[in-house]
Amino acid sequence: MSATPQKELRQACVSRAANLLSACAGLAKVRLTSLVVATTVVGFLMAGGPHINAATLAWTVLGTALAAGGSMALNQVLEADRDARMERTKNRPLPAGAVGRRGALIFGLVAASLGLAVLTARASVVTALLGLTVVLVYTLVYTPLKPRTPLCTLAGAVCGAIPPMMGWAATGAALSFGAWVLGGVLFLWQIPHFLALAWLYREDYERGGFRMLPVVDPTGRVTGQMVVLYAIALLPVGVLATLGGMTGWLFFAGSLVLGSGLVTLALQLAAVRTEPVARRLFLASLAYLPLLLALMVADRMPQQVVRLAVSTLAGR
Repeated sequence: MSATPQKELRQACVSRAANLLSACAGLAKVRLTSLVVATTVVGFLMAGGPHINAATLAWTVLGTALAAGGSMALNQVLEADRDARMERTKNRPLPAGAVGRRGALIFGLVAASLGLAVLTARASVVTALLGLTVVLVYTLVYTPLKPRTPLCTLAGAVCGAIPPMMGWAATGAALSFGAWVLGGVLFLWQIPHFLALAWLYREDYERGGFRMLPVVDPTGRVTGQMVVLYAIALLPVGVLATLGGMTGWLFFAGSLVLGSGLVTLALQLAAVRTEPVARRLFLASLAYLPLLLALMVADRMPQQVVRLAVSTLAGR
């Protein structure tokens, strides 16, 4: 075989491998899975104290990423026909023909199963059970509800609330007050975040046959009310976390500033309900969550170090 055919064969193999990786990344919804993993890490750091077990954290991240990516793929298998009708999703691997349903189904089942196995063996049984709950609720509750009722958003928010609790449980700590505060933050945040996005793409969701709230609420009045309600519900987070001993007054103050900004934009959307305002709220929600969680971790860690030092000195 001459050099040129060999080169062409190598290029073809590389191209095929790249296409396969791209399809797998699309099935796993890498950006959304990354958010799930990030919130899991926050839960681990908040519960783990100053002595973080890096190996357990790494296994938890791997298991969570596999389980989340698998559930995303299973979701797309069930929604392939609807995704093909929407501009926003028509280029996903299944509608675009990059992978078949059978291949996507196998990928989803294998990835989710491997992820849960890793969490069971290397994190904790509680973490694995929480991960299994996410997979089942996301594929068997949230996905089937999307074409039926706007309440699907609440089911989806439950799935998003569990990952930080998984990280918390992976440290071996009980699911105490702090774990539920973290879960509550993620649950509440998802409602204004998603409704702002759904208002922007309400026509696309209607074309796909999804009954999101902005689809069944054409005036946007109820959508605006829900956005304001859940944004306001985020304001007491700082008080709860501080009074509960999770964080200090730095987080208390910072969470109020961030929450007030989110409420302001939510009120604007409720009043005006235009696409520019919805886009501002959506982008603000994207900034709000990482800033809030980073502030929480930054405020928590020094407290844990001080407590460790005091307990060590007291033991001498």
